[in-house]
Amino acid sequence: MRIPKKLYDRLARKRRIRSRVRGSAARPRMTVYRSLSQISVQLIDDAAGRTVVAATTKELKAKPNTDGAKKLGTAIAKKAKDANIDTVIFDRNAYRYHGRIKELANAARSGGLQF
Repeated sequence: MRIPKKLYDRLARKRRIRSRVRGSAARPRMTVYRSLSQISVQLIDDAAGRTVVAATTKELKAKPNTDGAKKLGTAIAKKAKDANIDTVIFDRNAYRYHGRIKELANAARSGGLQF
């Protein structure tokens, strides 16, 4: 079975980014997943191999648009602050830093996260 070029290129970008980005307990990796029905964010400690904090637009009852991304960014920043996490490494997961991804990152920054 052949993988479509669009998917193959996205997976290649993802591998390229993940080869340089590693999260730790002090500075977890903030990874974003975007689909048509939701946006989800996780703070992952790669050294221990576990998710520290997670949030989705589904649990916020928000739509997966730019407004929902802003709400998600502030929610993940609040959850991270409750877990005593101040700095993260942003992993855009092969998505362009544009639109929903950019709004989520800016909202997380204004919520107090540093990356």
